[in-house]
Amino acid sequence: MTDPTGLEQARTKMTEAGVAPAAIETFTRFYHLLESGETGLIREEDIDPLVDIPNRAELTISDDAASAALARTAMLKLNGGLGTSMGMDQAKSLLPVRVSTISTTGETEMLTFLDIIVGQVRAARQATGARLPLLFMNSFRTRDDSLAALERYPDIAVDGLPIDFLQNREPKLLADDLTPVTWDRDPDLEWCPPGHGDLYPALHASGVVVALLEAGFRYMCVSNSDNLGATPDATIAGWFAASGAPYAAELCRKTPADVKGGQLVIRKADGRIVQRETAQTHPDDTAASLDATRHPFFHTNNLWFDLEALAAELERTSGVLELPLIRNDKTVDPADPSSPKVVQIESAMGAAVAVFEGATAIEVERSRFLPVKTTNDLLVLRSDVYALTPDYRLEAQAPAPLVDLDKDYYKLIDGFTRRFAAGAPSLRDADSLTVRGDWTFGSGVRVEGKAQLAGEGGTVPDGATVGSEGF
Repeated sequence: MTDPTGLEQARTKMTEAGVAPAAIETFTRFYHLLESGETGLIREEDIDPLVDIPNRAELTISDDAASAALARTAMLKLNGGLGTSMGMDQAKSLLPVRVSTISTTGETEMLTFLDIIVGQVRAARQATGARLPLLFMNSFRTRDDSLAALERYPDIAVDGLPIDFLQNREPKLLADDLTPVTWDRDPDLEWCPPGHGDLYPALHASGVVVALLEAGFRYMCVSNSDNLGATPDATIAGWFAASGAPYAAELCRKTPADVKGGQLVIRKADGRIVQRETAQTHPDDTAASLDATRHPFFHTNNLWFDLEALAAELERTSGVLELPLIRNDKTVDPADPSSPKVVQIESAMGAAVAVFEGATAIEVERSRFLPVKTTNDLLVLRSDVYALTPDYRLEAQAPAPLVDLDKDYYKLIDGFTRRFAAGAPSLRDADSLTVRGDWTFGSGVRVEGKAQLAGEGGTVPDGATVGSEGF
């Protein structure tokens, strides 16, 4: 008997771990692509830029049409991330984001991403009368903590609908022979998430789409739980319902700071809109992909689905949508560059734009894209650049400055928290803040202009003003 192939070993490992059949078949499809040398790269010469799309700010949707569409809309948040890049070991959505005085007692409290998301949905329900289900796609590592945190909001569940379902997982593959890696030091590191494209096999396995349709819902808005800008929006819901499109993506206009993230382009071969992720961009095409005069938009990862079209596609494919492969080369232990090299098979949920005929896109305001990927982002979100409104929206009070904190001291959340224990400085009058060295900030600190701190570090005193020459 010959030894089992890498694919056979991986399929057995996934089956024994209870991974959903649709996810195993999706992995199998990608494995064959990987074996054949597929890289998933989309070359600039093979595409045209997407430039002509409607703008949310210019829509004329009647109040009745907007309300009717929102009444048939569900909100889904992708909540599988642990925030490992910031040193977290629990759901990233449980990270405190804002100090709030929005309460009946007037007392302050620290609100997490999860608290603010719930507040946004509650406020939209109260303002519109929509049932507006809120669902979460959790991972095995985020589910228990997230559901425990949601217990303080018993009213958030909608009768007959689950509040969450599980994303899948897959084995990391050794780069030299594509067999599942074994890592006895921490067996959890043998597994990885399949990327946001796992949304489709996970939806198929959970039966959530059918449950929503049976409960009378027709549309679903999907976004990342760390993007607090993706609030319930009746205007976009009304536009999407009127468009008749099966699928729509929200895009933002680029700024000079937007050097990462996916973009939608038009494939010359068939004229279809497709998504190109950073990992799918050839190094020779990077400059062109970042050129805002050629590719003016980037993808927010906020998506809209017609649930009937989605259900039909999931049924037709048994949850195995033909998405492009993304090959991600890593080490088995991300914190140990000397650990074995592995390949992670991933896909992007936004790549389904090529699957749904008639898929479209819409330009939205920057306020619908407020992700927190680093502690730099977190500091801005906690500062007075934003105000938390009574309906739990984060409203910009000034342009967001570019923050660049020394990774040696601020990258991980514990170090960041210690150095800003007195609260975030005022950033409303800042163009940028660059910090090098180990600096601890006192209370009431103000940052102005192109501010910078350098040297070994120290303490920024209470009430100090930091400018271009320090304080």
